[in-house]
Amino acid sequence: MTMVAGTEIYDTDAPPVTARGVLYTDAELDDALSGSVSHILKDTSGKSDIEAMLAGVATTDFAQNNLKTALEATPPLHSWRVGEGLAEAYLTEHKDCTFPWPSTRDLRNPDASPAGADLVGFQKTDAPENKHRFAFGEAKTSDEERYPPNTMYGRHGMVRQLENLRDSRKTKDALFLYLGHHAHNAPWNPLYQSAASRYLNNPTDVSLFGVLVRDVDPKEEDLKSRASALADGCPSATTIHLVAMYFPKGCINAFVERATREMEGDHANN
Repeated sequence: MTMVAGTEIYDTDAPPVTARGVLYTDAELDDALSGSVSHILKDTSGKSDIEAMLAGVATTDFAQNNLKTALEATPPLHSWRVGEGLAEAYLTEHKDCTFPWPSTRDLRNPDASPAGADLVGFQKTDAPENKHRFAFGEAKTSDEERYPPNTMYGRHGMVRQLENLRDSRKTKDALFLYLGHHAHNAPWNPLYQSAASRYLNNPTDVSLFGVLVRDVDPKEEDLKSRASALADGCPSATTIHLVAMYFPKGCINAFVERATREMEGDHANN
């Protein structure tokens, strides 16, 4: 575990919505970027699967070098992508979530933007049977000194996106099918079977997450009214968790540089 839970600095829950602000130090950010976030951004697990699958195909030095070159390629980094990696690491390590098929694997052009929810996967619950259910998440990164930032508003803002995930059967069905297309023969197929069973019996039985990544002074205004808005009309079987992750000032502008340095350092150590 390299993405620590952070120090909780405010609780502005509006049941059934939880809304928490957590604070991180510069050292904790470095630890995350050098560990789990680096592996997320590089898709280490996915590339390891390809390398293992092609072990009997790349039999010459030339072929092995070409495979190595292809595997070392990564989509261009942007601050929002690093923020998304931090959000994924947090949910994976502290909310029992698993996101087995990153949206970047669907990019035919590495300069393109993925469509759909930022994070699509599963959350483990304490249910006696079918312990996993679908988990859909949105992550926004902003250094704007406004509370809340503009990324929370509008058609592509976090609140609208989470409302759509909460209320739209069409949107959730598309994500259900998206994971299903990739689940066949996958090691995480049992998680999909569990989540699918729950979803087909109750399409509101899902976990939704909204993660806001910031480098400004923490203020509960970032989440307070958003939590209340999302709580209004929330189905009883749906849970919604909002998290604002606060990093030291100026960090977001340096996200790409710092993440790239840590990724290259990780590569050098391998």
